[in-house]
Amino acid sequence: MKKNYFLFFILVLAGFKIFAQTQEQKIKEFDAYIEKVRQDWHAPGMAVAVVKDGKVLLQKGYGLRESGKEDKVNSQTLFSCASTTKAMTVACLGILVDEGKIKWEDPVINYLPDYQLYDPFVTRELRIIDLLTHNSGVGNTDFLWTFSDLPAKEMLNRMRLVKPSYSLRSSFIYQNLFYMAAGEVIEKVSGKPWEVFIQERIFTPLGMSRTAPKRKYIKDNNQVTPHYEVEKKIKTVSYTPDEQIGAAGSVWSSIEDMTKWMICLLDSSKYSGGRLLKPATWAMMFRPAVIVPENEFYPTMQLIKPNWTTYALGWFQHDYKGKKINYHTGSLDGLTAIHAQLPDQKLGIYVFGNLDHAEARHVLVYKAFDVFALGGSTDWNKELLSLYGKIREKNEKIKKDFETAQILNTTPSLPLADYAGKYSDPLYGELTIELKDGKLEVDINHFESATLVHWHLNTFRGSYKKDWYGKALATFSFNGNGKIEKINLDGMEFSKTK
Repeated sequence: MKKNYFLFFILVLAGFKIFAQTQEQKIKEFDAYIEKVRQDWHAPGMAVAVVKDGKVLLQKGYGLRESGKEDKVNSQTLFSCASTTKAMTVACLGILVDEGKIKWEDPVINYLPDYQLYDPFVTRELRIIDLLTHNSGVGNTDFLWTFSDLPAKEMLNRMRLVKPSYSLRSSFIYQNLFYMAAGEVIEKVSGKPWEVFIQERIFTPLGMSRTAPKRKYIKDNNQVTPHYEVEKKIKTVSYTPDEQIGAAGSVWSSIEDMTKWMICLLDSSKYSGGRLLKPATWAMMFRPAVIVPENEFYPTMQLIKPNWTTYALGWFQHDYKGKKINYHTGSLDGLTAIHAQLPDQKLGIYVFGNLDHAEARHVLVYKAFDVFALGGSTDWNKELLSLYGKIREKNEKIKKDFETAQILNTTPSLPLADYAGKYSDPLYGELTIELKDGKLEVDINHFESATLVHWHLNTFRGSYKKDWYGKALATFSFNGNGKIEKINLDGMEFSKTK
């Protein structure tokens, strides 16, 4: 009998050793896969972490902080969390819910009485939860912070000028400014700015010492530089000003710190000192709130082919191999992030990158789920390189077709000097045009500029100063007297005032 017990014990140890070796081998192979993916997508630098069952399987930096320089990415290098910040903002609101200071269904105007939308009915009916689910009826308003440096409160004030794109709660259009409004609610209720509240109630308790609510709080140079591919060359670009977007996407962190956040969320918000949220509030974060229509999908979904897609509070969701996935991407100019969970397996992955929209992040998410939980041999790198390569080819064809459609041998209706002047709009701000060396120099809110040359008829085209923005397209319209009345610059319409 003792021999049998001894044999059983030996077999258990051997099985555990084989499992451990298999897990170790999986990590080693995934580590090598990450580096190959980084190189194939031409990302200068990345950082990746994988956690499972409350333990860190991998946390590592890859490549360079800035292309052409020697500084390498490590586990302490700071990247932009961008829109993965949104889940953190939801957790902040959840803390206030648990303290009885707010309810998810409270009207927003109870806390922000000056916050008005175009439709008075929506202003009255908008609830705190509506700030988090992108189904308010208002279309994308990112132009308010990509073409101006308005303070957050002024951006929110101008929301009353944005005409609705659909009725309240009837569809889904991704919207950053409502998360900014959520940050204002946090400040109003707690008496502390969002960046102070999130530091005190999330980062400090979790020991996230390499995490800053905004880039301006970073104290060292171990941070990445953003990159963009322009004319098939990868170049460094300027940082997106994150001072005002705040609760929608301004957090910076290291991959090591993100393991703490991931483990906490996967364990119903528990951490060594307690828990961030009550179990019911934590569950509320992941309760599907709205169906995400196909036109709001990432192209990656063309390969995943989910049966359903939803958005919860700060999380996209879909099914994968019969399991529920929670995830959110983050993108600022030249910087990327993704946070993804396979909650049934308590498996999470976080990926940082410093090349604009390099979808290596999607590759690594589904590969990690396959390797560490669900099985499968799909080479997601190969599949997604092919998919996004075809999308690039399609976009190049659209660009070529547009340029082919140019009407040749036309001239402007008026002398170029007549197109110069001042233009304004209550929503979009101020635009000034000066004629210099036969070109129209356009200044937008003293924040962005473009140099335009005649394209055809009364349309002008040229490069933005931030050339990664692409080409600007401006069309002038006239009143009944043949005088210039308005300019439409990439969908933003300004009236001539002088």
